[in-house]
Amino acid sequence: MPDAINVAEYLGRIGLARPISVDAESLRRLQYAHLMRVPFENLDIHLGRPLRLDLASLWEKVVIRRRGGFCYELNGLFGCLLTSLGFQVNLLSARAARREGGFGPAFDHLALRVDLDQPYLVDVGFGDAFLEPLRLTAGVEQNDPRKTLLLTRATDDWLVCERVSEGNWKPLYLFTLVPRSIDDFAEMCRYHQTSPESHFTRGTICSIATSAGRVTISGDRFIETRKGDRTERLIQNETELRTLLAEHFGVTGIDRDLLSRRDAVARGLPL
Repeated sequence: MPDAINVAEYLGRIGLARPISVDAESLRRLQYAHLMRVPFENLDIHLGRPLRLDLASLWEKVVIRRRGGFCYELNGLFGCLLTSLGFQVNLLSARAARREGGFGPAFDHLALRVDLDQPYLVDVGFGDAFLEPLRLTAGVEQNDPRKTLLLTRATDDWLVCERVSEGNWKPLYLFTLVPRSIDDFAEMCRYHQTSPESHFTRGTICSIATSAGRVTISGDRFIETRKGDRTERLIQNETELRTLLAEHFGVTGIDRDLLSRRDAVARGLPL
């Protein structure tokens, strides 16, 4: 993917400014800031707007229109920013864990490898995963600001797990270290936009990390987590939905088509 971007403008989008050093602390700041400013969301899929992975389209959506996106968009563009800043970046194919067990296919998720004094796993496109880069080291528990993560390795596959209780780990995704290009993800990007089997086509999601936890709109529900306490309530009408999208996610200009679809989901009607 091309790396000719306006670095200052992108940094402004995530609330940072130069100088940015090419080191582990700067990488941590960049990932954390991105997750606090750019939402994980699939709203355009439900508006029938094709998601494209060329740099111009990603830039216009995330930086100019101040929207979010899903993994291919967010990690794809973030990889360009890191490259422009001087980091050594590779795109990685990952397979997200399924609720029913097992993992999705290759290119189901896009993650990043960044090499500094040691390699790191970087991700700004997996929802509520990890806020800071993980050292690419197997078998060592790593403390994120809000959780504990563990990477394990079996032959060529690496697995990211999150601790849910003492001795119990929840898998997040499998990945390999084979470098990929953005074009390698195009087919799965189309699948997740169009297939009724994709969880991205089954309902709307807009979610962002906050200093206290996370806020999420999932279908017709507004969910907020603050210091471990979770609350959930029904979104009452179109006006409230528009207000929540603008206030918590900086998302504006969503037309009635999405709102009608949201109401259809709430009533259990097919889209």
